[in-house]
Amino acid sequence: MSVKRKYFAIGLMSGTSLDGLDIVACSFLQQDEGYSFQIEAADCVTYSSHWKERLSTAHKLKQDALNSLDIAFGKYCGKVIRGFLIDRQIPVSSIDLIASHGHTIFHDPEQHLTRQVGSGIEIVRETGIPVVSDFRSQDVVMGGQGAPLVPIGDRLLFSKYNQCLNLGGFSNISYEKGGKRIAFDISPVNFVLNYLADLIDYQYDRDGEIARSGKLLPELYDALEALDYYHQKPPKSLSREWVEKSVFPLFNRNDYSVPDLLHTFVMHTTTRINSVLSGKVLVTGGGSKNAYLIELMNQKSNVELIIPDEQIVDYKEAFVFALLGVLRFENRINVLASVTGAPKDHSAGTIFKP
Repeated sequence: MSVKRKYFAIGLMSGTSLDGLDIVACSFLQQDEGYSFQIEAADCVTYSSHWKERLSTAHKLKQDALNSLDIAFGKYCGKVIRGFLIDRQIPVSSIDLIASHGHTIFHDPEQHLTRQVGSGIEIVRETGIPVVSDFRSQDVVMGGQGAPLVPIGDRLLFSKYNQCLNLGGFSNISYEKGGKRIAFDISPVNFVLNYLADLIDYQYDRDGEIARSGKLLPELYDALEALDYYHQKPPKSLSREWVEKSVFPLFNRNDYSVPDLLHTFVMHTTTRINSVLSGKVLVTGGGSKNAYLIELMNQKSNVELIIPDEQIVDYKEAFVFALLGVLRFENRINVLASVTGAPKDHSAGTIFKP
């Protein structure tokens, strides 16, 4: 086995749940049979109320205001990275690249539309480090879903598991079948659970205790289970727009309490997730810390759920995007057609250099 190249990369990720900006410094060893990785440092920078408000309402902006937000958020991301490197005493000169997912404002692949803010140019200006960003647009232009993108990392870094399950704003899964990587969004998770918790002035339902205290609403449960998306075959992906159109209107009954809504939605998403699980499953994302959700998944399935160490749980998407950036630098495939529905595998992302 020969080591071909070592990369030191920063991965930057802002998820739909608006928990904060995930930043991770990773080293990757490119080897004959693939890649190995090591997380050197990681942090989640919680959004101020200012940034949470700006990002959560950005889909209402007109084009000029959205472009201004793109620049401002890029500058902010660059400043966060600079502060992170200073705090961790990591020399700027040691970093080969920054891979930034940005924050998704629109994602509607059926309309050939996806938009993430966080200008790569501004991140370069703030840091002086090469940046790879805008990973989704090329795939959408080609006719793909532009999502999910993490499965290439699942294949290259976590092949010892039968499946890789992420429980974030949405749940998504990735696995090999017939020599191809299959991946898709399963259901909303924290995007909906946090929305419901916010109705009673909680940031989130810690350990799922509020959901545990509620009772099942059979009519709502059946309506959720009947949604068309769940009966479509992959490739397929979910978005904020779909939740606002298809899920939130189902909650508009005066006699529904928030604990009952949370309980019913957790039961629903457990059913959806368990319907696609098999074998040894790596579980990551913030939802893996929801004790009630994991308890239900264990009760209602016969699979082996493996929750890794906390850094991998919290930062898997961020360091996989760092790998996507490395692959783009090498002009290697980082988007799989079998996952997104694009006509061919390809190398996506725009490279900005100082």
